[in-house]
Amino acid sequence: MSRPIPRSLLAPSAAVATLALLAGCSGSGGGAPGGAADGSIAVTATDTACQVAKNEAPAGHITFNVTNKGNKVTEFYLYGTGDRIMGEVENIGPGLTRKLIVEVPDGGTYTTACKPGMVGDGIRAPFTVTGQAARSADNNTRLAEATGSYKRYVNSQIAALVPKTQEFVDTVKAGKVEEAKAQFPIARTYWERIEPVAESFGDLDPKVDGREDDDRGPGEQFTGYHRLEKDLWVDGLKPDSGAIADQLLADIKDLENRARTVELTPVQLANGAKELLDEVATGKITGEEDRYSHTDLWDFKANVEGSQAAVAALRPVIDEKDKALGPRLDQQFANVEKLLEGYRNGDGFRLYTTLTPEDTKKMSDAVDALGEPVSKVAGVVTSP
Repeated sequence: MSRPIPRSLLAPSAAVATLALLAGCSGSGGGAPGGAADGSIAVTATDTACQVAKNEAPAGHITFNVTNKGNKVTEFYLYGTGDRIMGEVENIGPGLTRKLIVEVPDGGTYTTACKPGMVGDGIRAPFTVTGQAARSADNNTRLAEATGSYKRYVNSQIAALVPKTQEFVDTVKAGKVEEAKAQFPIARTYWERIEPVAESFGDLDPKVDGREDDDRGPGEQFTGYHRLEKDLWVDGLKPDSGAIADQLLADIKDLENRARTVELTPVQLANGAKELLDEVATGKITGEEDRYSHTDLWDFKANVEGSQAAVAALRPVIDEKDKALGPRLDQQFANVEKLLEGYRNGDGFRLYTTLTPEDTKKMSDAVDALGEPVSKVAGVVTSP
């Protein structure tokens, strides 16, 4: 989800690049004429507008190539009905060009949103998808097995997320501060592993995982894990902390119900693997994610595990289409795992405030190195 980006994050070594797309400020869908010869749609993003080469595409795999010509970091979303996220990428630095592949099998009206500064609702415009296309998983046994495998993983994580959140909520309501502090990063682990799926329901993520300084609509409160984090570590439990805890649990149960019927595509798995690494780059590396508890390394570990699970589900397809990519992925995941294990403290991790600038530089470099092969997975999955 969109969050303010610390200046330190904008250095190339800490950035896991992303992309943005958008129609011009008028929302008319005007922009650069035509698309590329390969069928991809070129997008030029600035701090105040985006020009999209075409405002419609046939159903199937849609590829956007986005160049950020502004001075602010930006990001891109393609939304479906109810702001359901069909695809997203974050943290496109100035001057970068990135590719996003989205599988959209159903025709209809969608919405593009480019977010200069990675805040707010962004510059939005309608985007039309014409016709219908068979879902890739319906035509390929390996892809069907991949999506089925990953959905089982998601369900297993939610099956643990609900009781662990219940336990955390009950402890908060009982006023047991130290116990709740110990339970906080454990409950969040299961959320962080499947965050792209949770984020696909656009209304849930801000309530569950929003930060205090995120943009909110009129009447919207600061709720969820991070509100309780602040209560526990900074302000002390408040008269409404129990109600905030109850709402968190209700939202997690809402996620459980919605996830039962969600239809995942192979490209969503691939993009989700990259999005989880972007989460590391935009929050965990800087210590901005868990700014009150400093339990960022628990989240870092969970994001990497979630990314690895999505890649593992797709591994038979990857090995069939690009035999060299799998070993590269294995090596880079192993490198990050080894680095993280060096910061273990008992069953958990050291607090983020104990890390040195050299430590965070090592993590940044490791995430960059892992992000490079993971960014290739979507292209491999959609290749003939």
